[in-house]
Amino acid sequence: MSRPELPVNILSIQSWVSYGHVGNAAAVFPLQRLGFEVWSINTVQFSNHTGYGSWTGQVYAPEVVAEIVDGIEARGVLPACSAVLSGYMGSEGTVAAVVGALQRVRAANPAALYCCDPVMGDVGRGVFVRPELPERIAALAVPHADLLTPNQFELELLTGLEVRTLEDALAAARVLRGRMRADGPGIVLVTSLLRDGAPQDSIETLAVTGEGAWLCRTPLLPLDPPRNGTGDAIAALFFGHYLRSGRVDTALSLSMSALYALLERTHAAGTREIQLIAAQDEYVLPGRVFAAEPVTAGPTD
Repeated sequence: MSRPELPVNILSIQSWVSYGHVGNAAAVFPLQRLGFEVWSINTVQFSNHTGYGSWTGQVYAPEVVAEIVDGIEARGVLPACSAVLSGYMGSEGTVAAVVGALQRVRAANPAALYCCDPVMGDVGRGVFVRPELPERIAALAVPHADLLTPNQFELELLTGLEVRTLEDALAAARVLRGRMRADGPGIVLVTSLLRDGAPQDSIETLAVTGEGAWLCRTPLLPLDPPRNGTGDAIAALFFGHYLRSGRVDTALSLSMSALYALLERTHAAGTREIQLIAAQDEYVLPGRVFAAEPVTAGPTD
């Protein structure tokens, strides 16, 4: 008998909460449900996300990231790591530690892809990380990234460009692509896009590559306040579906369809936390599929 094919391994470096779903607590399970092995490194260990106003736990020193990678490397498995995912990075030192971990993975496996979710802020909340973080993420992490998943606010912050129309979003995404790793696929996924000219009561996600761009639109659910962890979940879902299919349009359609089902279930339940476990079947095969429509023809650069 031939050996069964082993799952793809992903190193995910993010925050962790014991109650609720943000950071690794929002990203690891969807990736596992899609069939990936996830090696998680937690940058913080909190009781709950900080949106509640109070929490317990601690922030780990950046050196802990390298220490954990030391232990993984000692197992001789870094060459089998096919991808790295990063999310919230709370300090300048953590940004450097994430990039250092990525470089060690790529030294063992040059083909490893890096998806950077540049968690920095959002519309209404503004910048919610330390003031120096946007500049350090732009300088240290973005040049190594194969995939970037900023929301609309973060896209503006990283590029200094205002995004009001679809053309604005495309232009800003192309600017950001020019700062990413030249040898990679150069995919920018703009989430939570609310633009002039879009249908009322809808929300969109835009994927931009060197070959084209695609837009996926879903109904805008009345979730007030917006639920924490949705950005972490969509970054993981899109990255996972891209690793499975190798197609940006397929990954965009399936990940946004899965996210909509997750948020629809959360809205129906009336819960503060996203219903990550209850919606698990949607991650693999969404019950309602929203198409990813091409919005440009030919190269976007």
